[in-house]
Order: sequence, then structure tokens, then C-alpha cells
Amino acid sequence: MLKQTVLHSEHQRLGAKLVDFAGWDMPIQYQSQLDEHHAVRSGAGMFDVSHMSVIDLKGPRTREFLRKLLANDVAKLQTVGRALYSCMLREDGGVIDDLIVYLIAEDRFRLVVNAGTTQKDLDWVRDHAALFSVGAQHRSDLGILAVQGPQAREIVGRFLEPELLSANAASLKPFNAVFHDDTFVARTGYTGEDGYELILPHAELKTLWTQLLDAGVKPCGLGARDTLRLEAGMNLYGQDMDESTHPLESGLGWTVAWTEGRDFIGRTAIEPYAVNGTPRLLAGVVLEGRGIMRAHMKLRFANGASGETTSGGFAPTMKQSIALARIDATADGDCEVEIRGQWVPARLVKPPFVRNGKMLV
Repeated sequence: MLKQTVLHSEHQRLGAKLVDFAGWDMPIQYQSQLDEHHAVRSGAGMFDVSHMSVIDLKGPRTREFLRKLLANDVAKLQTVGRALYSCMLREDGGVIDDLIVYLIAEDRFRLVVNAGTTQKDLDWVRDHAALFSVGAQHRSDLGILAVQGPQAREIVGRFLEPELLSANAASLKPFNAVFHDDTFVARTGYTGEDGYELILPHAELKTLWTQLLDAGVKPCGLGARDTLRLEAGMNLYGQDMDESTHPLESGLGWTVAWTEGRDFIGRTAIEPYAVNGTPRLLAGVVLEGRGIMRAHMKLRFANGASGETTSGGFAPTMKQSIALARIDATADGDCEVEIRGQWVPARLVKPPFVRNGKMLV
């Protein structure tokens, strides 16, 4: 039986099309995926992302533990509420998951991880946390609501607790969070637009959903979330990277901190690629001919190099097809992608394709 978030009855009431996503019964769209996409780019949309998981870590050696566990370095987190994006790697450098880590207190940190990897992540974290006497609690009592778009923060601000407003939530900088009791407001997102991701007890999440719905915020499904993140050039775990790939061939070299003397899990395996280069790279692709790119389509280049799309689709903001693709580092010259047996012209670009409503390629 599929798992359900606390908002499941709301999705049914609003007529959402529900699909199995990582074992959860989730809305792929409500009325129109295109309308939902454009609502986020131009106004405000909200996503139930309570299928994702919150893991709270606690113990005097938590920072030390995370400096070992993650490819990015939590030494960068020096102010309460500051966030950091990182991959969690296997010893061979494969990506177990990508996640966000927040500093709550010097002995407390919070991880937000993907739905489909939750149990794997919990097992990996707990196995390694034991060596540092760090406790790991899966906060299944909390849900996550993402509210995104140029009007998102102003609208959400109407309903925040006074304690959060006094903590300057309205002037919160990107990749920072404020919190009071179990209400947690982070200026983060997965759409390429401004907004919040709110972590709340289930009852409070339902109340906020209703308030935002009444205020005109458009409910959006995972379909729009995917087109938005693709336009923003953001990786999707399981498509653009997984345990068979490492960060440097996944466009995530910027998330690896090579702090001298820090022996994070996977460093030995991937450091040679940082020094000598990696045979494959992740690039953006814009289709110049007709058709729609999807994952696992072949690319070829004038110099004989090749590649394969990892994510692809129609970009509503750009009104054309775009993709992320893993290609040979030697790729050069004219590019073509194979669509239904036909080779169609395309061009390589550097993601993101769209940010804050503006086309960048």
C-alpha cells in the first residue's frame, strides 16, 4: 500500500492526478501542469514535499561526524540556521544521496533527504554516527511544504508566527533558516525561484496549506516541480546522479570541499579526478530541431565523442526542449541527439537555463 502525506485528502479534494512516487501516493498535477509551472515563475505556487525526510542529529561530536560523512564541509556553517548543500558518498565516490544540512546548535544539525533514499540514508547515517556517539532521529512527525515564486515569501509572511517574524524571517538570506519550537522556515527551494521550504508538525502544515490556498497560492504537483528544477539546472537523484556516478562527473564539483586534512568518505576515490580531470561531464543541452528530449537519449559530436541525456523534457518558460546530459569530456563541435531514430541538431550550454524567471541561455 502506498504511503500518504498528511495532505493526501486535500490532493483528492482538489482533483489531483495521483501517482506512485518512491512509494508515496503523490500529486503529479492538479488541473494543468503548464499553469502550475507558470504560476511559480510569475507568482506563487506550493508543493507538498512531505514525502521527503527530516533527520535530526545530536551529540557533542556532530560537526566532526558530518565533516567525515559529507563531501561538502560543515565547517562553513558558522551561524545558527545556515544551510549547506552536499552529496553523501560511498567509499568509491558514488553518490548515496544529495541533501541539505542545517546548523541548529553546535551539537545539533538537521538533514533533509530524498524520499526514495530515506531508509538507505538512515542506515548509512546511523552506521557511521555510532562511531561518534551521535544520535540520529527520523522526524516522521514533521512534514515539508515548499512555497515558491516571486510572491511566495510575502504571502507566507502573512501567516508566520510572531516569534519567527521577530527573528527576521522577512529579511532571511538565501540558504538560511529561522525556527521556533518545531516550526522551521528555510529560504531554500528546488525551482530556481525565491521562496521558502517550511518544516512543520502535521497539524500546522495542514493549517498553513489552507491559509495559503485561500490567499491564492496555486497548488502544484511533482510534474511542475520537475520542469522547474530542470530549467533551473538542478540535478534529480536517480537520474542525473546515483551510486554509479561521482559528483565531479555530475556537475556537482562545486559541492565538494577539499579542505586540507579532512578525510571525508569517498575522498580517496574521487580526488584523482579533481587533480587530473574526469572522463565525463554533465552539461546542458538545448534542442534546436523538432522533438522532445527525454532521459537516456544518445548524443553524438562532430569529433566522435558521445553522451547520453540524464533528464529531459519541454521547458515551458523557454518554449523548447532542454536536457541535462553526461558527455565525454572531449566532446567538441556540432552536437546531435537521437530522437525516435532521427538525429536532431542541438547545442551544449552551461546550466542553469532559467533562474528567477529569466532565460539565461
